Amino acid sequence: MKYRSPRPLARSAAAGVAAVSLVLAGACSSGDDTDADTFTWWDPYPQHAADSAWAERVNACGEAAGVTIDRTASDTTDLTNRALLAAQEGTSPDVILLDNPAVSTLADTEMLTTMDELGLDVSGVDENLLAAGVVDDQAYGIPIGANTLAIYYNADVLDAAGVDPASIVDWDSLTAALAQVTASGDKGITFAAIGTEEGSFQFLPWFWGAGADLRELDSPQAQAALELWTGWLDAGYAPNSVLTNSQNTTWEEFLTGEFAFAVNGTWQVNSAAEADFATGLVQIPGQDGGIAPAPTGGEFIIAPAQADTDRYDVTRQIVECMTTPEGFVETATTFAYYVPPTAEGQDALLAAEPDLEPWVAAVREAKGRTSDNLGTDYPKISEALWTAVQNALSGSASPADALAQAQADAEAALG
Repeated sequence: MKYRSPRPLARSAAAGVAAVSLVLAGACSSGDDTDADTFTWWDPYPQHAADSAWAERVNACGEAAGVTIDRTASDTTDLTNRALLAAQEGTSPDVILLDNPAVSTLADTEMLTTMDELGLDVSGVDENLLAAGVVDDQAYGIPIGANTLAIYYNADVLDAAGVDPASIVDWDSLTAALAQVTASGDKGITFAAIGTEEGSFQFLPWFWGAGADLRELDSPQAQAALELWTGWLDAGYAPNSVLTNSQNTTWEEFLTGEFAFAVNGTWQVNSAAEADFATGLVQIPGQDGGIAPAPTGGEFIIAPAQADTDRYDVTRQIVECMTTPEGFVETATTFAYYVPPTAEGQDALLAAEPDLEPWVAAVREAKGRTSDNLGTDYPKISEALWTAVQNALSGSASPADALAQAQADAEAALG
């Protein structure tokens, strides 16, 4: 199965969370004219048609609960806006799959049921993955899987430069590898620093890997991360194209065979295996070693509030079908790029696909973008951050000045 391209940082990475301030307390679907045998399902996968393996997976969960699923698919940003509008109008679907940073946006409007209200136990879900859907200590959904970032490498380029990928354990060793590669005549590393959520998504492992905090964009740790990237551009280790690169165009650059490294995600595993050169994977290192926390991509399954609360029993069965250990593995197999969000599911996946071990390790160290109680503040902070990255990499401001402005902008946006 071919991996689908990531949406602008939705699942793979990061669809911008809609900046919506609707007050929807108590908004519910009407339920009066709802067919008791049909349950509505919305997801952000329009590329998976009605005859796809994914649609069959969804329909099977409906059949197991004794109902028919009426599925509607649309892109992530549109889905978030439609979900908010439906809650306001009282026409919410029974189940939504939503990109994880948007869960807190919907929860903030009080349009979602909690997992406790549905009677679902989330204690087995990895805390770092569940955190993106937790607001005020309440879980408003369950991740159906997760993906994240790592560094792909071109083994042929590294061999020619005499670089052992196992030697890359921190920022210094990675930069040294880039120096060797470029000295041997090849290109170093490519990544996506575009001025959108994708840019923040790709910068966060370096930001967090330095020990920086999203509430303090101008910290010395944040400055160290941005100086790493600007230093690579200044030295010629990374191309100026990173300023406009999306994750897709970054990958296209890597597939030319000219680059030693590319930062990208789980969704490129199949493409990497089909490349015209040998590829491998190293984790994004922290500044002083270890695996840097990378942001999680992936959807949560959530349940909007309904006027007819009798429907919740079937909704719970549908959600359970998607989130049992077997269900997590089936989703991972269906999509081929999702890592289950529980230890039991991850072990089962590795038993079937041992080559995915580096990705399981990366997901276990990953972090939700809205974690640390950022919730609906995250999109405003993220925009300030990607703007700072753009300003520093373009040379219009020093890393320190760009981040100082970002902190001021974030504080102003947050009031």
